[in-house]
This record gives sequence, structure tokens and C-alpha cells, in this order.
Amino acid sequence: MKIVHQIIVAIDTLAIPEKAEFFPRFFKTGVGEYGEGDVFIGVKVPDQRLVAKEFFAKISLADLSILLASPIHEHRSTALFMLVYKFERAKDFNIKEEIVQFYLDHLEFVNNWDLVDGSCSKILGRFAFDNNREDILRKLSTSEVMWHNRIAIVGTMYFVKNGKYNLTKDFITKNLHHTHDLMHKANGWLLREIGNKNQEELIAYLNVYYNQMPRTCLRYAVEKLDEEVRQFYLKGKV
Repeated sequence: MKIVHQIIVAIDTLAIPEKAEFFPRFFKTGVGEYGEGDVFIGVKVPDQRLVAKEFFAKISLADLSILLASPIHEHRSTALFMLVYKFERAKDFNIKEEIVQFYLDHLEFVNNWDLVDGSCSKILGRFAFDNNREDILRKLSTSEVMWHNRIAIVGTMYFVKNGKYNLTKDFITKNLHHTHDLMHKANGWLLREIGNKNQEELIAYLNVYYNQMPRTCLRYAVEKLDEEVRQFYLKGKV
């Protein structure tokens, strides 16, 4: 508990009142919004990363679970940065597997888009890719919890960066008509990333599904295409 207290003090002293006022609006913490009830103290991400780099090697997973369960968003975010650093520097398979299981056991605290996007591909995605464990992400893609669905699709970013696109396309198709706009954005984002690596892959997918996509997903997906091509898809002329 002593190190948890030290980390909390280190984080809290970096709080900026103006950010504490802005973040709840930015992360939609109002009644009925996706981040309802989340609490912010106003610490910027670069500052959180500095704290994480200072303490990640010193804190145990048991103590990290205490920090990750905090009602304060920046505490949870910093805890996830530390978990990523632990995973990236781990050499032993058993340690990596333990970190992956820790992540899966604490999914309830990975409950906003920034928490998902900053951690899942670097831990779950990388582990799944390196160890032929797509099943980890597939299970999350079928969950009733929207954050789990986003973890699954964003987790495939590691696959995309390594030139493997089928799992990503499978998840996008499965959740193409998801009820939440945050999934439409994630799906479009990952399609755009596929296009950045291999535009032919993106075009082939768009030609089949573009007229079924929610508008937000389509806009994200075609954002980096040549303007003429982009307009063809947006205006349904393909």
C-alpha cells in the first residue's frame, strides 16, 4: 500500500484545475453518457506516463490492482500505462501470460475509450498475435459489454501493423451495426489503418460493405483516401 500511496500523491500533485473541469465533458461523464460517473482530477497523459515510467518496475500486480480499481480516471489510466510497460519489458512468457490474465481479470476498470485504446493492443493484441491466441480477442468481440467489443477491435491494431487484416475485418463485419457510436468510430479507425498499410485491402472491403456502414464508420475509413475516391464512397457512387 505504501507504493500505491506514493503513486497517488505523484499523480495528484500534477492535477490542473482547468483540465479537471474540461475532462468530464470531453469524456462524457454525464447521466446516461458512456462515461457516466467517472471522476477526473485533471492530469494530462504525458504527465501520467512520466509517473508510470518512474514506478512501473517497483509496483507488484497486487498493488497495481488497487490503483486500477480507483474511482479516479487518471489513477486507472496511469495503472494501465504501468501494466503496458511491464508487459513490453517482460522477457519470460509466464510473466507476459500473467499480465494478460491480470488485464482480463480487471476489464471492469478498462471502461473508457482512452483506457481501452492506450492498452489493449499493446497487451492483449500483441500477446494474441505472438502466441496464436486470437481466441482471447474473439471472445471479447462477442461480449454484451461495449468496452469489451472495443477492446477486441482495437486489440487487432497489433495484427494490422504486422500486415494481418482478416481478424480485424471479421470483427468489423460482426459489429458493423453495433448500437454505439464509439464502435462505429473504432471500426472506421481500424479500416483506415488497414488502408494506411494496404489500400487495396481497404478498397476491397469498402466495395462490399461501404453502403451498409454507419456514416461515422465510413467517414473514418475513407479519411486518408484521395479526395475524389473518398467522395465517391461518401456519395454512394461506387
